[in-house]
Amino acid sequence: MKHLFTILCLALMVSSCGSRKTVSGKSTKTVKVTKKTKPSITVKVEPKKDVTIKETPEVYASPVEEYIAVYSDIAQDAMRQYGVPASITLAQGILESGSGKGRLSTEANNHFGIKCHSGWTGGKIYHDDDKRQECFRKYKNSKYSFRDHSLFLKERKRYSKLFQLKLSDYKGWARGLRAAGYATDKKYPQKLISLIERYQLYRFDDDVLGNDTSVNDKHTVIKGDTLYSLSKKYGLSVKRLQELNSLDSTNLFLGQVLFVKPLPKE
Repeated sequence: MKHLFTILCLALMVSSCGSRKTVSGKSTKTVKVTKKTKPSITVKVEPKKDVTIKETPEVYASPVEEYIAVYSDIAQDAMRQYGVPASITLAQGILESGSGKGRLSTEANNHFGIKCHSGWTGGKIYHDDDKRQECFRKYKNSKYSFRDHSLFLKERKRYSKLFQLKLSDYKGWARGLRAAGYATDKKYPQKLISLIERYQLYRFDDDVLGNDTSVNDKHTVIKGDTLYSLSKKYGLSVKRLQELNSLDSTNLFLGQVLFVKPLPKE
């Protein structure tokens, strides 16, 4: 009986255990959260460009004005050293070299058409003149051409009478050059005088001789100057300023010396 009771208990325990259900909590799902990111924006950066400031080239009213601006100082130096009027030197240079554009001046720095002559040991260039392929002097620099021009006149007896004239007497010098045989052109003196008076080249003689006009009669062009602004400043019309300075246009260049009052003539 006792044995039977034990078997029943064991049976009940097995039955009870089989019917027990395990209650689990709510099932959880793992959600993978992906962080949203803003689309990337590619910014194209252009490399900085080098900025080169270019100077505005000087503008001249004509090749003659440019020639005067470039060579007037050299002509004045020659006047001080050798006694040849700067006005004559400049006028001859303009005429003989075609305002510095002729072949002899561009290829040989020869501004005065001086030929080799006997005893010349420097550079040479051959050019058609009175005869075909004549020998002309060639210089390393234009300043040597100006110096040689002064020496050419100074050291030859046939030009000695010129140095007895006043340095302010450009008309006498122009006529004397033709008379001494510098040129065969009968109009040569008048051509020189015309250039000197049209471009007022005698002002460079005045500078050297100390006979310069009052500072108030001249104006040196600075940045921003125009003929119109200067006409207002000095009480002259633009046309009158052009006439006084032999200007064919309204163009000015830095450092240009302008007459703002008429110069007295001899």
